[in-house]
Amino acid sequence: MPEEDSSGQFGMHRRTALKTFGALGAAGVAGATLPGSAAGKGRFGPSWTREQAEQIRRTDANTAPLIDEPVDKLSDSLYIWDTWPLRNRDGSITKINGYQVIFSLTAPNDVPPGARHNLARIRYFYSKNGHDWTLGGEAFENPLGHHQWAGSAMYDQTEDQLYLFYTAVSDGNLPPRERYRQRLAFAKGASMETSSEGVSLTGSFEHHKIAEADGQTYQTLEQSVDQGIVYAFRDPWYFQHPETGEDYVVFEGNTRIEDPSAYQNDWYKWNGNVGIAQATNEELTDWELQEPLLEAITTNQQLERPHIVVNRGNYYLFTISHKFTFAPGLTGPDGLYGFVADSMDGDYQPLNDGGLVVANPTEQPFQTYSHLALPHGDNLLVTSFLNFQDLPGESLDSVSELSPEEQKAVFGGTLAPSLRVQLKGSETRISAELQGGQFLPSAGKSKSGGNGKN
Repeated sequence: MPEEDSSGQFGMHRRTALKTFGALGAAGVAGATLPGSAAGKGRFGPSWTREQAEQIRRTDANTAPLIDEPVDKLSDSLYIWDTWPLRNRDGSITKINGYQVIFSLTAPNDVPPGARHNLARIRYFYSKNGHDWTLGGEAFENPLGHHQWAGSAMYDQTEDQLYLFYTAVSDGNLPPRERYRQRLAFAKGASMETSSEGVSLTGSFEHHKIAEADGQTYQTLEQSVDQGIVYAFRDPWYFQHPETGEDYVVFEGNTRIEDPSAYQNDWYKWNGNVGIAQATNEELTDWELQEPLLEAITTNQQLERPHIVVNRGNYYLFTISHKFTFAPGLTGPDGLYGFVADSMDGDYQPLNDGGLVVANPTEQPFQTYSHLALPHGDNLLVTSFLNFQDLPGESLDSVSELSPEEQKAVFGGTLAPSLRVQLKGSETRISAELQGGQFLPSAGKSKSGGNGKN
């Protein structure tokens, strides 16, 4: 995902004790009652309301430690940001002959960090211990789109086949009505080969388009130009329903607004949602758009990289968002937000009252981004990338005021220390900080395995 230029007990960690902070985020200004707001319902279903977002607070339980030590970079020549692991169909992290594999958005680091989004390519890394990663190479030779943004990766053990989901994006240098057009896509057909030398992709991929915005439920690029802030139809995250075995992807979208005059001022432009599509054949080549799982009309414009974790019969829906994408009168830090329901298509309610699960510390409000919550028993493993540190201003807009070399100096562009988060009903708590880029093997009821080719 691009950053737009308008852009219990605490466990031990590598610095001996978890740092905590007691700073509270400012409450949002109460807004007028809007269509669907009071009932917690959007146009199509559950809604993250302004009233709920006004409860967002930074606390000791949800504020990440300040990263005040150097973080080892995965590459000396690449920016690395949105990252996701290779998982089995049940959502557990795959291990193939002892190796874990992750996929990342990457770009050459000889350009200003903002330029990386138009150069993004998906590359893979492998590791035996889940935190010392070796670059394998590019995932695709001829993917769809001018460049690719975030997605997910699934390994089918029976088929010995990879399914790589991604966002196919048009050239960002095109005119506004064509710039950064996004479609959901996936590739299948290749597999992994392991040896004493490492891991490599073998075979060839077939690329398929899953879906594009329909203009009825999901706002198109053209509609966004006329009535929107930032257009989104991206970030497909594969999810197999644990009860039915049905195949889905959840993704970030925007709800089409039928009657802007029904909303106060121009708040209808803040119309983010978590969309969902269902596969209608076993090959996963045919998909059908469904109504969004969650909407944030008049609350937030971007619900990026949504993903689902199932724990003790509860369905947890996580997403990431920026401070600047909250609607007027509301505020929330850059970080991870979460919701819970008793079924996949249930009535999602925000975790921790307002929804905030992981916030950056006030000292470094943009230190990490693109958080990903992965199941680990009754805990969560939360990963992210090192974003901007030591910015001179109070918003991401200040990045554009720096010289290209200064921008490179304040941008991390590698994986940040992971976090362990306790999960209990509708509440969460950060309990430990782990190593940089650490992906813990799945634990608890989730299965892990994988054979691959030797």
